[in-house]
Amino acid sequence: MAYSLDEIAAALGAKAYGAVDLLITRAAEPGDAGATDLALAMKPEYAETLSQGAAKAAILWDGADWQALGLDGAIIVHRPRFAMAGLTAMLDEGQGWERGIHPSAVVDPSAQLGEGVSIAPLAVISARAQIGAGTVIGPQCFVGADAQIGEGCFLREGAKVSARVVLGREVILQPGAVIGGDGFSFVTPEVSAVEKVRETLKDTGGAKAQAYERIHSLGSVRLGDRVEVGANTTIDKGTIRDTVIGVGTKIDNLVQIGHNSVTGTDCLICGMVGLAGSVTLGNNVVLGGRAAVADNTRLGDNVVAAGGSKIISNVPAGRVVMGYPATKMDTQIEMYKYQRRLKRLFDDVAALKKTVSKDG
Repeated sequence: MAYSLDEIAAALGAKAYGAVDLLITRAAEPGDAGATDLALAMKPEYAETLSQGAAKAAILWDGADWQALGLDGAIIVHRPRFAMAGLTAMLDEGQGWERGIHPSAVVDPSAQLGEGVSIAPLAVISARAQIGAGTVIGPQCFVGADAQIGEGCFLREGAKVSARVVLGREVILQPGAVIGGDGFSFVTPEVSAVEKVRETLKDTGGAKAQAYERIHSLGSVRLGDRVEVGANTTIDKGTIRDTVIGVGTKIDNLVQIGHNSVTGTDCLICGMVGLAGSVTLGNNVVLGGRAAVADNTRLGDNVVAAGGSKIISNVPAGRVVMGYPATKMDTQIEMYKYQRRLKRLFDDVAALKKTVSKDG
């Protein structure tokens, strides 16, 4: 579908200049842009490659001289990256699935489907499930018994929603997401070696081997409105109470969220993060890629953890941490600097020892 430059600008709350009736079919990087593409030259350095492409129009930064760049038209935006959200939403062609309920889908007669629900091929909707109006269930998805899915949700290919899980409005599950697997909860008849080590911080002391018994997950998972869950991410059910993901939280691919964990609103959890059981995140927490949080740990509002951080104790609100074990970022950076100087320090000490030895 094509949009005029003026239509795109209006949707972005921006202003178009020049040939505002130019039709745009897609977005492209400046050097690759064709005649009907909108070049994404949102910084001066990006605009340097405009001459390598054939774009007639571009989206530019505030204050850019579009005519000097040889363009026929342009859209000027105040915050380019934010404009990307509206632009990509307009130009997204979707997955190409047909609307309605596909004949190969299996829908239990007791399930309740709201108006305009679409269910793609080979999806399974279990007994008493409730699916809100306008929700789209993709191919090979599974929705368990008594699950509740709010209005306007979008489940991509192969997403799994277990029994009694609750999804709010406008939740997005990317391919392969699993919401509501059992928690990783096991116990031994006697105190285990791991429990002893955790208590004493010493060796196992010859503790005898024992078999593990499952603790069943009686809780569920609740996802707030506008939560997004990445591909192949797993969120486990709570043991007794529910695992809860707060409104507006965005979770990347390959994330593991353990049983009983609770996140606040508008958290950002990047790829390969792991939350152990009973972790609590405040509002607007950001966890960089491959960060990990130990069980029963609390992070306050607005905490930011750099990628690869390993958090093993509570973090107060507003703190930025990194490293293993995670400490304040400025402290960790100083520690890294000292580590790099260790060889020089040892060389200096060795030289001093030789001097002292000679003088003696």
